[in-house]
Amino acid sequence: MTTTDRHADLAPSQWVERHAHLVVPAARVLDVGAGHGRHALFFAARGARVLAIDRDPSALATFAHAPGVTTRAADLEAGPWPLAGETFDAIVVVHYLHRPLWRHLIAALAPDGALLYETFAAGNEQFGRPTNPDFLLQAGELLDVVRGQLTVVAFEQGLTRRAARPAVVQRIAAVGPARAWPPPLDA
Repeated sequence: MTTTDRHADLAPSQWVERHAHLVVPAARVLDVGAGHGRHALFFAARGARVLAIDRDPSALATFAHAPGVTTRAADLEAGPWPLAGETFDAIVVVHYLHRPLWRHLIAALAPDGALLYETFAAGNEQFGRPTNPDFLLQAGELLDVVRGQLTVVAFEQGLTRRAARPAVVQRIAAVGPARAWPPPLDA
């Protein structure tokens, strides 16, 4: 099996699957650091219109013609934010961290949109990559990012099993201020 095959076969994050109900049908979804498209394909299969963005055009090419998915190669860490003026019903970020993007991501989220974010946190260095503190969230950091801007639906941080090895992660599911939360109970 090639590296590309291994990436293409990856299932969506369990966190993303668990909170996918926050993404409305036919949503416009931004998949940041999309890689080989596991989350872009997951949401497209649910009827979303997905923009998958990554700096690796060869990774994007592995799913570029999937129905419901548009790909865009862009280095989000160099130059201006390439999606200025665009709005998304949901933004998904998994295993990617570039702190200067947070203000852009929150600004690009529709007022009733959903943010699903999961990445590595401090403590992960004892289990493997990433080990650089620039790529590891500090305790409660995602809570600090959304505080006063989004409503937290769920948050987790700590040690988890990821594939064959443990990892330290932080995860958040949050919705925009125009989304009634908690949702009303069915009558």
